[in-house]
Amino acid sequence: MNKTIMIVDDSASIRQVVGLTLKNAGYDTVEAVDGRDAVGKLDGRRVHLIICDVNMPNMDGISFVKQMKTMPSYRFTPVIMLTTEAGESKKQEGQLAGARAWVVKPFQPAQMLAAVSKLILP
Repeated sequence: MNKTIMIVDDSASIRQVVGLTLKNAGYDTVEAVDGRDAVGKLDGRRVHLIICDVNMPNMDGISFVKQMKTMPSYRFTPVIMLTTEAGESKKQEGQLAGARAWVVKPFQPAQMLAAVSKLILP
């Protein structure tokens, strides 16, 4: 069975690029357009990893991670923040919320896949 990765980003083109990168590496993907949409899609299905943008409408990435960590089924799901934010304070905020890695856009597919394979749940 393939592992499932959720991609949360308000940019359709980013979701497409990340989705293709992951699918080519053999992962299944679920897409969400913002944090609120992502919370709605965490409906009990198995998600092995989440790749999430920081700046999004409705619910930003850090608020999403905080809320996701309160959901018993997803508390231990690793999160990679994918963002244009390279600032240390944002990074720290993300780590405090529970994000495990920080990948800055534009990303290299190989760099993204290395982070994924290191963090993804068994």
